[in-house]
Amino acid sequence: MADDNGGKPANGNVSENAPADAIETDTPVATKSNEIEDKPTSEKARDFVSAITPSKLSDEPVNNGEVEATNVSEAEGQVKKLPYPKSVFFIISNEFCERFNYYGMRTILVLYLSRQLDYSDDTATVIFHIFTMFVYFLCILGAIISDSWLGKFKTILYLSLVYVCGSVLITLGAIPPLNLPATTFTMLGLSLIALGSGGIKPCVSAFGGDQFKMPEQIKQMTTFFSLFYFSINAGSLISTTVTPILREDVACFGEKECYSLAFGVPAVLMAVSIVIFVLGRPLYKSKPPAGNMVVLVSKTIGNAISTKWKEKKTNPREHWLDYADKKYDRQLIEDVKVLMRVLVLYLPLPIFWALFDQQGSRWTFQATRMDGDMGSWDIKPDQLQVLNPLLILVFIPLYDVAFYPALSLIGIRRPLQKLTMGGILAGVAFIISGVVELELEKTYPTLPSDHISQLRIFNGEDCAYTMMTNIPSVAEINIDRHGYYVNKNIPVPGSNFNLEYSFSLTEGQNCPEFDAGVYQINSKEAHTLFMNSRNGSTPLIWYEDYVNKPSRGSPLARTLSNVEPGRNIEWKLTKKGTIEYEETAYVQNLTELSTGDYIITVDGVEAYQTTLQTGGVYTLMIEEVGNGQYWANIFIVTEPNSMNILWLIPQYVVMTLGEVMFSVTGLEFSYSQAPVAMKSVLQACWLLTVAVGNVIVVIIAELALFDSQASEFFLFAGLMFVDMILFMFMAYRYVPNDPNKVAEAEPLTGNEKEPLKLEGIDNKAVDTKE
Repeated sequence: MADDNGGKPANGNVSENAPADAIETDTPVATKSNEIEDKPTSEKARDFVSAITPSKLSDEPVNNGEVEATNVSEAEGQVKKLPYPKSVFFIISNEFCERFNYYGMRTILVLYLSRQLDYSDDTATVIFHIFTMFVYFLCILGAIISDSWLGKFKTILYLSLVYVCGSVLITLGAIPPLNLPATTFTMLGLSLIALGSGGIKPCVSAFGGDQFKMPEQIKQMTTFFSLFYFSINAGSLISTTVTPILREDVACFGEKECYSLAFGVPAVLMAVSIVIFVLGRPLYKSKPPAGNMVVLVSKTIGNAISTKWKEKKTNPREHWLDYADKKYDRQLIEDVKVLMRVLVLYLPLPIFWALFDQQGSRWTFQATRMDGDMGSWDIKPDQLQVLNPLLILVFIPLYDVAFYPALSLIGIRRPLQKLTMGGILAGVAFIISGVVELELEKTYPTLPSDHISQLRIFNGEDCAYTMMTNIPSVAEINIDRHGYYVNKNIPVPGSNFNLEYSFSLTEGQNCPEFDAGVYQINSKEAHTLFMNSRNGSTPLIWYEDYVNKPSRGSPLARTLSNVEPGRNIEWKLTKKGTIEYEETAYVQNLTELSTGDYIITVDGVEAYQTTLQTGGVYTLMIEEVGNGQYWANIFIVTEPNSMNILWLIPQYVVMTLGEVMFSVTGLEFSYSQAPVAMKSVLQACWLLTVAVGNVIVVIIAELALFDSQASEFFLFAGLMFVDMILFMFMAYRYVPNDPNKVAEAEPLTGNEKEPLKLEGIDNKAVDTKE
């Protein structure tokens, strides 16, 4: 890497003045076995590649990018003579705990933002994707800090402390008795987690690779990367399963959901990861910082731009990067040219990540509006995210033995073709999610709109009445005994309307009379009247009703009681034998309850049995009929979730199919096309496409273009298809890079021809064709 004095890099890798360890033979090299065996898959591939990318695991070739055959054979013979580094097990354990923390927190994040912090679904989505964007953007910062300043061990240690502070802040903010500013603590905590998680991503796996002596331990290092990748998936799989259970099935601090525990357990695991990491310090092999290729490339581009600005008229050059040749090596400049040419292909790629990362936001919100009741087991909406790692484990072997052979029959064989197919599958997944949302919309309640109000009347008497009103279209309302009347289309000329009403008895004996009156009905609101004569002070109770789907998913219930004053009413959940809800007569609070079977008692006497389901809003009406007997009935104000959550499985399956083709193929293509010295830079740019993809979601969510979520899903699908059409055009014109400059190859999408091979030299362009 060029120093501040402008030293030129030797062989396009390190400057002539760079520290000697920058090119020492202990640095892992990119052999063919590494290229094949270390390629990651699934969403966790982004974690894996961010860990090995900005480091020098595969960027600094030995003997100008080649390992002599004699050295390899000697290495293979010496594998058994070198003990397996025990230090890597501390690193693997550390990674498991850290990934458990990250994915556990991320799984429940949008629900916490919307249900506890009262953000709208759109705002919660924006916060989620801004957080994800910074996590992947700060990977580059972590690599620069590690390679140019602190070294890997100190970077991991210091940023892990920042990381755990962020996790603790979110946990403390989620503990109600502390009365801390939860929103402030959450935003600050997310910022620290983004810095910590993003910063250590590029260091942990690379630090593990440093523990091996190369090239003697190539095979042992390959085993380490397999174990490391397994720890990423294991941490993700377990936390994605466990944290929703801790959130919903555990009650704490008087609340139905225990976010403090769901955040706290991952935070404890993060603290444990630091302890494990520090315990291994006596065993670690640490290398001093030797410079970062990302910084060097950035300096080269910056120097070329500034020099061209000064000399474009006096010293015209064929290519704008040629202006940097006064300060930087010619090979480096040529490598940067290739890099820029490959990066043009990256321009359409962020759209895929815009779709993919909505599994943790929009798709999770979609799941909250569905029924997860499986009988003895309830699927939590955030728990459905576990499908992705599970499906990955199934699809990886199937791709090699079934999917790719089948695709080759229709001419899809080359990397860019597979990558395009992956993007198309993501678009198809969003079409499926849009169709599911259209079906879901049929189950959504009708809400009052502009100049429209809703009117509900509950008659708590065993008598029938006629209610006269001044509503133009509803002059008379017939109310049956213990009846329930609803009108969802009451016209309101302006912002409000004064409803004038009176009552006349139509059926019944010894029935109470109700006085006439006036009540103000507001536009875009639902209003309810409860008739109950035993409440001597207020026999006619008016209140504004809640008719939307519960924002937290759990059912909501209200008790309207026409009983003697002072009666105690209890809702007891039968499967737990606990009192979920208790109030005295004439209290009409709308209360969040758990799903399940209930027994409702009045002063210990059973009055009614009912079942509450997810997403429903219920009103229970009770009348005391004498002799310790009660009449009761429950009315559904808002229908519970009726569409089974398993209908989401197809979109997860198709998205995961697309992910394997897009993510894995894209990583392989990036690695094979990058010049030897630019592999880490190109992989770093691949990670930046993830960050940009999340920015796209933020922009579209903030624009709020549609009232219907289905329309937004179809918009993303359309963007994906248009994006892939553009990508196919760019791929058709793309000529593969040959790092060894052997020969110009045909475009990846053109007719296959026998590639040019020179004896003793690998043609990297050949590796991009399968």
